[in-house]
Amino acid sequence: MWWVGSWRPAVAVATALFVYSSLLLVPVVAGTQGRAHAATAAPGTTVPGARTAAAGAPAAVDPEIHNDIRLRLDERGMLHGEETLTFNGTAPETFTRSLTETMLYDTDHDRNFDVSAVAATDLEGEPVEVRTEKIDGKLLARIDTAGTGGVVLSYQVTGTVSEVAQGIQMEWRAVGGYSHRVTATDVTVTAPLPPEALSCLAGERLSAIYCTASDMGEGSDLAHFLQADMDPQDRLDIVVNYPPGTAQGEPILTRRWSLVSAFEVTPMTSSVFGLLLVVLVGGLVVLIRVRGRDERALRKEAARGDQAPVGPGDQGRPRFEPPDGVHPGQIGTLVNETVDITDLTGAVVDLAVRGYIRLEELPHEHFTSVDWRLVRLDGPPGESLLPYEWLLMDALFGEHATVRLSRVGSRSTVDDFPARIDRVREELYRDMVRLRWFARPPHQVRGRWSTAGMVITVSGVVLTGLLAAFTSAAFTGLAVVIAGAAVTAGAQYMPAKTKLGSSVFAHTMGFRDYLLSQRSATAPAGQRVELYSRYLPYAVIFDDVDRWANILASAALADLSDEELTGDGLAWYTGPREWRIEDFADSISAFTVILTGIITNSRRLRLLNQRRLR
Repeated sequence: MWWVGSWRPAVAVATALFVYSSLLLVPVVAGTQGRAHAATAAPGTTVPGARTAAAGAPAAVDPEIHNDIRLRLDERGMLHGEETLTFNGTAPETFTRSLTETMLYDTDHDRNFDVSAVAATDLEGEPVEVRTEKIDGKLLARIDTAGTGGVVLSYQVTGTVSEVAQGIQMEWRAVGGYSHRVTATDVTVTAPLPPEALSCLAGERLSAIYCTASDMGEGSDLAHFLQADMDPQDRLDIVVNYPPGTAQGEPILTRRWSLVSAFEVTPMTSSVFGLLLVVLVGGLVVLIRVRGRDERALRKEAARGDQAPVGPGDQGRPRFEPPDGVHPGQIGTLVNETVDITDLTGAVVDLAVRGYIRLEELPHEHFTSVDWRLVRLDGPPGESLLPYEWLLMDALFGEHATVRLSRVGSRSTVDDFPARIDRVREELYRDMVRLRWFARPPHQVRGRWSTAGMVITVSGVVLTGLLAAFTSAAFTGLAVVIAGAAVTAGAQYMPAKTKLGSSVFAHTMGFRDYLLSQRSATAPAGQRVELYSRYLPYAVIFDDVDRWANILASAALADLSDEELTGDGLAWYTGPREWRIEDFADSISAFTVILTGIITNSRRLRLLNQRRLR
């Protein structure tokens, strides 16, 4: 078998790319069950500090060394070794013997040998100090040999026996390396039963040369091997086959680390994935159940909103009554759990229509120049603004009574426009809870689940890296990564409406269907301008502003007198002298686009400034 050093765990920082690429390797792992044995080889330098002859150095400095190795295999499968090292000449200060503990077994496993009871005596039986050290799959036995004519090294080895088709096979690296050149190495192996076959390999690393001699003799109960002139880096591997029942034992195998083996599919990892699948499917069922409340409400209650949103008003005139009193600024949060910039634009138009802001289109300084003056008004008597509407008015005007649209968001109007807009958004989220449409603010729910998902994902990546470095159960870590990624991806779906919120959502969707239909533009003459004006902010939210602006302009042209149309046109929207009601659709569309851009750019600028400060 090929020599291999002991497995050294290389703890790698696992990345998401490393983890998910491993998934592609799993089928390869599952299908690789080969048992092809390699030929035996030695490490590059068998014994650290081994002596080699320098150019021009006299060869007579080292003594002539012989090693007589006697190995006895008992019935329990333990190999007892006794080596007699003799020095013909001055013994070295220290002689080091390398005993192999780890060898390559097959493409996936290392074979381990448990070497124990290492001791040494001189030729008279007096104890000699021996120091052992484990390095790269070898047990180095350093023997103090100064002033001796030889030493006897003894040890025990388990893990050399394995079952083969013909019986029992004992496989062992009789010599893993010396610290000095050895003239002759004589190995004899005895066992409870006579050997049936034997083989050996010797020489340097990757060498496939047979040893100098081997025999077992007819009727003999021992196997004999001889290797002459072994340099320090040489090794001697022996294999002896015995009849069945000669000895007990099996090879000690450990799976060699590799990317493939680290992500091995085992019953344990498969069970973890099965459990993960159950959890994910269960969570999906619960989520569908909760989110399905909206769909069920749509089927049952949307029709209640799909009709003219009017009720009896003063003096018999119809009064606009949106479903459940929902305001344009609240719709976006109700529908997709997020306060969008369009929601704020629709809220500004709604404030104008309701009499809290007057939009005055200014004379065009040149063909492409367009601007508006926003005038702050007290609004109708007996009505009040919602908290988020107060904050929105404050963000637009600050301490001013009028402001140009082109100056909205500038420091000359308010110092902290982006922060004020953020407060409007926060208040809208709180509004959802206050109205009991959501149990908790949707953005907080999303944030918590997103954070939890990212923490789980990062933990899974780290866990996968650690498991890959030290075990073959890294596939289990992938389960955590997948779970974290699923939680992160599903965070946007976690905010769930209450039963009341689902009902209001259904009514609002019915109202949207009504506004987008032709039925909504059939109000009686004389009531259309007021009613269609109230529709317009909702049309901004539902992305139908151009159509409804034209409908409103046509209604005003038909219902209002020339005096009413001259200059002002609508009570909440006025234009310059050359402006006509026919221009209203283009004007209000431009206003919503520009206002949306102002709010968007101010928030982006704030994010950029925050990043620079960091």
